[in-house]
Amino acid sequence: QVQLVESGGGLVQAGASLRLSCTVSARTISGYIMGWFRQNPGKEREFVAAINWGGRSTDYADSMKGRLTISRDNAKNMVYLQMSSLRPDDTANYYCAASNGGWGSSQRRTSNYIYWGQGIQVTVSS
Repeated sequence: QVQLVESGGGLVQAGASLRLSCTVSARTISGYIMGWFRQNPGKEREFVAAINWGGRSTDYADSMKGRLTISRDNAKNMVYLQMSSLRPDDTANYYCAASNGGWGSSQRRTSNYIYWGQGIQVTVSS
């Protein structure tokens, strides 16, 4: 059973930075594309960032491009999301996820991810 646990969320002021971490309980995460998504109540879960198996390719949501860095440490089974210049509209529940699909455009689709964390709240105050 693969389990994902997010940490590092909380309440920050606009303009601040925050790093989310995802701890994955698995034999190895090297076989998975890893992604971050976010969701607000009543809205669809939306893509934030993804990183391929070895970490050499990344993909970011256009709305957050330039403010995000996704990284992974396969030796530690960890995935990170560094967010900067946070805005109030970045407020959401952020989810870490693992995909056994391909890399191209599919990493942006929630349907490609087979394991999900419980999510962690990020609140950005103005």
